[in-house]
Amino acid sequence: MEMSGSGSTMLQAITIVVAPDSFKGSMSSVQVAEAIRGGLLRVFPSAAIHCLPMADGGEGTLDALLAGKGELRIAAVRDAGGEVREARVGILEDGSGVIEVAEIVGITDVVGMATSVGQRSTLGVGDAIRWLLDEGCREIHVGLGGSSTNDAGAGMLVALGLGLFDREGDAVEPNPEGLARVACVEGSGLDPRLRESRISVLSDVENPLCGERGATAVFGGQKGVSAEEKERFDASLLRFAKLLEGALGREAREMEGSGAAGGLGFGLRILGAEVRSGGGVVADLVGLDGALAGADWALTGEGRSDGQTLSGKTPSVVCQRARAFGVPTTLLSGSVDPGALAALGEVFAGCFSVVPGPMTLAAAMDGAEALVADAAEQVGRVWAAARASG
Repeated sequence: MEMSGSGSTMLQAITIVVAPDSFKGSMSSVQVAEAIRGGLLRVFPSAAIHCLPMADGGEGTLDALLAGKGELRIAAVRDAGGEVREARVGILEDGSGVIEVAEIVGITDVVGMATSVGQRSTLGVGDAIRWLLDEGCREIHVGLGGSSTNDAGAGMLVALGLGLFDREGDAVEPNPEGLARVACVEGSGLDPRLRESRISVLSDVENPLCGERGATAVFGGQKGVSAEEKERFDASLLRFAKLLEGALGREAREMEGSGAAGGLGFGLRILGAEVRSGGGVVADLVGLDGALAGADWALTGEGRSDGQTLSGKTPSVVCQRARAFGVPTTLLSGSVDPGALAALGEVFAGCFSVVPGPMTLAAAMDGAEALVADAAEQVGRVWAAARASG
């Protein structure tokens, strides 16, 4: 399709915001944004296209926040099984630190996952927090998605100085199996720098720590907790939580978000952390509102869009922010659940999958960059035609 005259000039002068999440297991949010941009430039070679990679607190949060600003650093931490490894952390331009839990005790970490879930812990998350404190960070953002652990944050707290002891006074391992033996919790050794620090938890999980809506009952299965273990592990987490709350004089196990990341949300809450919408925090930190002001069109997406997309996921955050500026938002995802199209269509200005026809998952992932760019081009041509005719 060729444009001429004022219609062509009008289309070339448009401003587009590209703000996708990652396509998990395939492309980072940075790669997705660049692929969409490449496809759109075939249609709008002179358009102002602003790429703002996004995330909602899970995998890709670190990449999104560090895209174009901040500094990527490497810290020595322990993985879920206790083995020392290197993990990426970030320090933003304002001096605040960023931790992505999936980078440290992620469910996709083959080495950490080789340890039984009853023996896994969040010690490495505490290592990362201490590392950032050593670097002078007094504000830390923790993205909670994608953890393999179910220890109520006990490991993190032990790495930060908490003491766990059994009835004989011996130290207890801070994992689901060990927590069943905890008889005494000693909080006097917690790093004093925590009292002068602000921790923001990036998560959209609202579950409490224990019970039928708790971390173990709802999310334990995906981490490898068997049906037979769930009741026992839940009881261990509750036992630990009560002892910890008594020792520190604070309550957190019933708070929203305490059940996130296998109860790591509880461990952070007990330190006074504030749970915030992951997508909302990332949107603020990357300057999404500023980019949307005066924009003509926005595109967002994720690996798979379904009924959960509208529950605080990245695309819904982008769409809500764009709507406040009167900017239409189109959804361009790896796949779109047909059963959710009606609901998604009420929110987005078009919902599209990047896959043009039947193909294997492996083929789609291998060719993801070209698929995303081609789909963006075609969506762009449709949008251009509609705008020109309007």
